Amino acid sequence: MLRTLNHVMAAALVGLMFVVAIPAHARTVVDVAGRAVTLPDTVERIVLGEGRLVSAIAILDRDAPLRRVVGMMKDFELLDPDGYALWRHAFPEIERIQAVGQMAPSSFSVERTISLKPDLAIFGLSGHGPGTEDSTAVAQLEAAGIPVIFIDFFLDPLANTSPSMAVLGEALGRADEAAEFIAANDAARARVAAKLAGITERPNVFLENRVGLGQDCCASVGHGVLATIIEAAGGTNMATPLIPGRTGIVSIEYLLTNQPDIYIGSAIGSRAGNGRAAGRIVLGPRVPADLAAESFRATLDRTGVRDLSAVANGRAYALWHHFFHSPFNVVALHLFAKWFHPDAFADLDPAETLATVMLRFQPVALHGTYWTEAP
Repeated sequence: MLRTLNHVMAAALVGLMFVVAIPAHARTVVDVAGRAVTLPDTVERIVLGEGRLVSAIAILDRDAPLRRVVGMMKDFELLDPDGYALWRHAFPEIERIQAVGQMAPSSFSVERTISLKPDLAIFGLSGHGPGTEDSTAVAQLEAAGIPVIFIDFFLDPLANTSPSMAVLGEALGRADEAAEFIAANDAARARVAAKLAGITERPNVFLENRVGLGQDCCASVGHGVLATIIEAAGGTNMATPLIPGRTGIVSIEYLLTNQPDIYIGSAIGSRAGNGRAAGRIVLGPRVPADLAAESFRATLDRTGVRDLSAVANGRAYALWHHFFHSPFNVVALHLFAKWFHPDAFADLDPAETLATVMLRFQPVALHGTYWTEAP
């Protein structure tokens, strides 16, 4: 009997220890990776696995979008200097946010992140910061008592944007603000899906990814990311059967032999980054329309590219690359749909989409030029 009593008391003690170990006001959210994550009742200090995620946080914390951000990667500053400059002008405190890495997952510092004592770390499934494949970093943070949630505006942007915003809204106590954005985003997506239901012809589309970043033509996307937006807008992504992975190269010789109906270039150049000198398409915040058009004409005049029938027929377009890494990817969807099927989407106005789905939910006036067309 004494032995039995000792077992009972030991079990009760273990149970008591378990209860004490759980925060008094803990709650559980399920992120877009399908992970059940226990969070404190209040999240006041966050670290961003990518700096460009500030645009998503701003949808929720509109009056003071940076008040919870204590650390983030430097990808926003390094890859979108014009956009970062506008944020710095509106919110100078962005300069005081601690850097936890540069713009590659390998540069992410677990030690620096732990030292900032965040209540939550927010990572993308994949991208310039740590993703689901970086299990060691995630395990180290969780061992230090820092929960990690995953969201996604990159791998499958159209499918994961609304669920990602819902998770963020729940985690940050901003469910109403998240729901308002989700309603606008889902309605914008539905406009395209409804009209495509009666369209059977799909143009062959070639998208040159990050024009001018490399020396050779033509980098493209085979699966996921941009390819999903092309397909959702009623086009056929030419690179899908040619590139087994996410990204790769399609030779200009192939494109001259197998002419695309439509050419699209994604622009990573910026005015601050001297994109014209680098041979890049210059689009984005603070970029005037004449500079955007001039830079696009120069890229279309490259050897081989100038001989594409899409260029000769005036069906060559360019858009801001960072649409694909933010909650505002539906703007790209509307642009693609209008470019692919101009008659069916004659009443679709991407400029209105930009205003109602992107600029409406951002605290920074992101004036500039975000797309352009061949003359």
